[in-house]
Amino acid sequence: MNLEAFIRTVPDFPKKGIMFRDVTTLLKNEQALRYCADQLADHYQGKKIDKVVGIESRGFIIGGLLAYKLGAGFVPVRKPGKLPAEKIREEYQLEYGTDAMEIHSDAIHKGDRVLMHDDLLATGGTIEAACRLVERLGGTIVSLGFIIELSFLNPRKRLSQHNIFSLIQYESE
Repeated sequence: MNLEAFIRTVPDFPKKGIMFRDVTTLLKNEQALRYCADQLADHYQGKKIDKVVGIESRGFIIGGLLAYKLGAGFVPVRKPGKLPAEKIREEYQLEYGTDAMEIHSDAIHKGDRVLMHDDLLATGGTIEAACRLVERLGGTIVSLGFIIELSFLNPRKRLSQHNIFSLIQYESE
């Protein structure tokens, strides 16, 4: 199945000059959603994943399905102020300022084998901050998984210490 055919491109979102790759059109199609989840899960079968960490918010959707298919727990990484219990925080740089991600302090145990998942890999800043959270809690990151990778932004250079798997790669804007 050609998953790229299910991705909507929205010009000038969230700002002029950006070609936004929208996965919601893939998610609403039952066959594309199933195929996407199956392809990712098949890639990670046998890797002994203890936890799947999903990045807010679209990373929760496939991340939850992956956890189910892999027999693993699911852990959300969220923007500040969204998690109710004790948490740790990691700030990271954006194009125009900073942002932060948080995870519950008891979400990952020392030695847990972790699959990180988000819908899209662009520059790598968000997933890098999420990885630091998992590592601070003692988790071992097995791989970073994505539906879409904007390879023209060269995120693999920033994340060179990690194994990365993506289903769709865009070589240009």
